[in-house]
Amino acid sequence: MGIFDEIKADPANAIYTKQGWNPIFSAPKTAKIVIIGQAPGLKVQQSGIMWNDASGDRLREWLGVSKEEFYDSGDIAVIPMDFYYPGKAKSGDKPPRKGQAEKWHPRLLAGMPDVQLTILVGSYAQKYYLDLPKSATLTETVRNFEQFWPKYLPIVHPSPRNNIWLKKNPWFEEKIVPDLQRRVRQILAK
Repeated sequence: MGIFDEIKADPANAIYTKQGWNPIFSAPKTAKIVIIGQAPGLKVQQSGIMWNDASGDRLREWLGVSKEEFYDSGDIAVIPMDFYYPGKAKSGDKPPRKGQAEKWHPRLLAGMPDVQLTILVGSYAQKYYLDLPKSATLTETVRNFEQFWPKYLPIVHPSPRNNIWLKKNPWFEEKIVPDLQRRVRQILAK
């Protein structure tokens, strides 16, 4: 049984499997870049295609990659903190369930020996991977990206809901996005 089937068979995911939902992730053995986000949105869960929404369009723009490079090259992996849509909350979606990353990420990452950059999208992935103090804010973490570079790059979620954050923090698209695009090009050129 492969890891995809193991995730589906996990009793913690029974409610999703009964609904006919599949875990949403991509972890090609040839991946050079891993994107770790929070959890699929409903549109992504229903389509089965990661980052298949406005957030994905912006993410690919920030990376400087085409849809073909993103989905078909085998160079980019996508592993969320939770493999299923967690449901609606009062504002946006519910957070990813605890325990999924702990259980599955080590095995998925071990199967991708050529990873050179891990992009941490949003605070859930950043707090899990970067050993941040509880007081750390997303803005502070992203602004200080160089302390985690070149292994990790923390970024804000590319959701249109973050347009206000992007307007308040123009340095992100002025400084970090060009650095990210250069690094992605270097990695993909190898």
